[in-house]
Amino acid sequence: MDKSSITITIKEPEEVKDTNPERINIDPKNVENGMAKLVLTLIELIRKLLEKQVMRRVEGGSLSEEEIEQVGEALMKIEDKMRELKEIFGLKDEDLKIDLGPLGDLM
Repeated sequence: MDKSSITITIKEPEEVKDTNPERINIDPKNVENGMAKLVLTLIELIRKLLEKQVMRRVEGGSLSEEEIEQVGEALMKIEDKMRELKEIFGLKDEDLKIDLGPLGDLM
């Protein structure tokens, strides 16, 4: 059986400085907006997961009509608040997508 070999090359920071795109913007003016983007992305992800779980439970018949109404109201309130917060921070839906490289977009 043939063994694969791995070659590791260690370069000085100056050598790779221009090859990697700048990923972190530490400008103090953008910190608040970046944090808002991250937090709203996580909230949106959780909201979508909750929505899917609710749909499974509705289709499975494990929620009463009253529970369905309550959950529907809660999800609508979360969606309204998300819309309000995106407006405050000047964000759009597409701003809340996270690119996971080869795995694709998070949402």
